[in-house]
Amino acid sequence: MSEIERRHVGARMSQIVKHNGTVYLAGQVGNPAGTPAEQTKDILNKIDELLAEVGSDKTKILQATIWLSSIDYFAEMNEVWDAWVAEGHTPARACGESALATPDYKVEILITAAA
Repeated sequence: MSEIERRHVGARMSQIVKHNGTVYLAGQVGNPAGTPAEQTKDILNKIDELLAEVGSDKTKILQATIWLSSIDYFAEMNEVWDAWVAEGHTPARACGESALATPDYKVEILITAAA
């Protein structure tokens, strides 16, 4: 039986779950006072930190799911994403519009990566 490793465990969720060589991150959000671009930068920095904590990095991202509170933020978010994502290592990705936890959040990103 494979071990399940959980980090930053809270009552509701863990920020990182690692199992069978796969890393699952909880949905990440940025500073709610920021613009969509600023929130995206915050999120991507958090993703870098969390992946590094378990020996992974953005070149190992398998899938990304991105939620925007308004699809009007698509171009602004993509500008930051495109500058960050590792060339030649782009993950499978989906992006859609959804109400987020509070109206101040504009972007949330969920990541699955190889360890």
